[in-house]
Amino acid sequence: MIDFVLCSAESIAGMSRQLAWGFGLAGISLFLVALEFVVPSGGLIAAAAILSAIGAIIAFFLESTTWGLSSLLAFLILGPVIVNFALKVIPNTPMGRRLILSRDEEEEQKAVEEEVQRHESERALVGAEGVALTDLRPVGTAEIEGTRIEVLAEGGVVTAGTAIRVTSVEGNQIKVRARR
Repeated sequence: MIDFVLCSAESIAGMSRQLAWGFGLAGISLFLVALEFVVPSGGLIAAAAILSAIGAIIAFFLESTTWGLSSLLAFLILGPVIVNFALKVIPNTPMGRRLILSRDEEEEQKAVEEEVQRHESERALVGAEGVALTDLRPVGTAEIEGTRIEVLAEGGVVTAGTAIRVTSVEGNQIKVRARR
């Protein structure tokens, strides 16, 4: 079947089989590169695109050294240019934004504000008292001001049911000590 198609291409376009194979594999390589940006494959499609490009270069070299060197130079120059262009353009397209799952500016601002509020409310807990719900070895769960929170015990193990006090908040760690 492929021989029939290539023979038809040879007779119609007047090109040799090696040129037909070279252009065919080059086209397949370009298609696979475009597909790689749309289908998550873990690089398998990109590997197939590279193999197809290598096959195209070999087919062009079988035609002549001029065709081979020209195609090698074209792949070496255009390959990175196309990939770089695609990486810059695709995130700005509607389809690219869906693929990347990026948020718009309003959603991003809202998420940042919520994160800031969460950190401020955690910092307000310094000095608050509560009860260890689980053994804190050194991490466990405590109830502080009616809210279940994961905490880090300073100064050793704190048993469940022990009264605790929040001593500091560093990043997302809420540090507590047993109340005396």
